[in-house]
Amino acid sequence: MSLKWKRLGENSLFLAPSIILTAVLGIYPLLWMLRFMFYDYAGYGEPLFIGLDNFRRLMRDALFWESVGNTFIYAGGKLALTLPVSMLLAVILNGKLRGSNLLRGIYFMPTIISTAVISVVFYTIFNSYNGMVNTVLMKLHLISEPIEWLGPKLAMLTVILVAVWGAVGNYMLLFLAGLQGIPKDLYESASIDGANAGRRFWSITLPMLAPVAQLVIMLAIIASLKGYESIMLITEGGPIGRTEVMYLYLYKLLFPVSTGSAVVQQFGYGSAVGFATAIIVGGITGLYFLLSRKMNKVY
Repeated sequence: MSLKWKRLGENSLFLAPSIILTAVLGIYPLLWMLRFMFYDYAGYGEPLFIGLDNFRRLMRDALFWESVGNTFIYAGGKLALTLPVSMLLAVILNGKLRGSNLLRGIYFMPTIISTAVISVVFYTIFNSYNGMVNTVLMKLHLISEPIEWLGPKLAMLTVILVAVWGAVGNYMLLFLAGLQGIPKDLYESASIDGANAGRRFWSITLPMLAPVAQLVIMLAIIASLKGYESIMLITEGGPIGRTEVMYLYLYKLLFPVSTGSAVVQQFGYGSAVGFATAIIVGGITGLYFLLSRKMNKVY
């Protein structure tokens, strides 16, 4: 056996577990979804072919389109807070700060904590009647009555803050890795030329960090559009659907709960909703990718 075929066999052997897992957990479910989105199927009995009826229902589904709007609000709020805060923390911790390694670990810790644990803790903290936030504010006489943090007006803001707390550390490390790749000579030369800290940041840090920032923004967009776990555990999409996002709505169709928008499993319609959500997320990600490529050509 030639060396070429031997190496091919070895590489195939190493890749086989990943290929099998991808086929079983990725490709097969996708094909399953593409099939059943044309059927009326509740998970039992014989699937009934209904053609495009699921998509016609989707176009008239006010709950789905409300969840799309909520997703954009949630994703936009999360991105607007997470990216600047994570970059600011990375810049601060990249400097000569005492205890920076400890602080990096502290800020990264929420990333490795279970979403279920985080959600339960924050549900307790923001509970409207005996939560820690309201208790502290009332003891300080800053409020006279409890604030409904999980009520219709503030629920979305609350879940956004929880999401930001859980995501900042991850993106901070990515920005930090990019900052550490910038040559120190550039800063020293700029300092000799009389550039202050702000000028060095705008003229050196941001341009040199742009490739990493583009990757971080893309990952953050995808994660924000697909996020639903903490929302499901804190508000279950309520109150009155104010925090119902796309993937939570899809989850309720496939795994219904008594308080959700779906009361029976709807694999057929859920497949159509899943296809639509994938198109929306993929379209937004693709649009950002095209815009970032055009910006690279300009600059």
